[in-house]
Amino acid sequence: MKNKLIASANPDRLETWARYSNGLCRDCRATCCTLPVEVRIDDLIRLEVVDPFERDEPLRNIARRLSKAGIVEHFNQKHGIFTLTRLANGDCLYLDRQTRLCTVYAKRPDTCRNHPRVGPRPGYCAYQQKTVERR
Repeated sequence: MKNKLIASANPDRLETWARYSNGLCRDCRATCCTLPVEVRIDDLIRLEVVDPFERDEPLRNIARRLSKAGIVEHFNQKHGIFTLTRLANGDCLYLDRQTRLCTVYAKRPDTCRNHPRVGPRPGYCAYQQKTVERR
């Protein structure tokens, strides 16, 4: 049976979000991992896609390189914020399509570390319960 694509959460529709509580992530489909992930240079260094010695390089040069590599899809030069690439189905670049788990969890960006305390709806998350496949 083919895996169904998971629709992206809609941050503007509060009814699609659930108030966060401990343990909610255990049976979630990782819907938060379909939201745009904004990162800064420190996050990119932690992810090991930028070397620490590149910190003083112009950020637009780093953005250009990471864009060509398919890691960054947008760069806001005014604020120094990069947006990580999402796949065609909306998944984060670092989300495993089979397990729906983060492949860089120990090195994940601050945006992910602080979710859902910060984000489009602080205190809420785009929870969607995993469905059990029946054979």
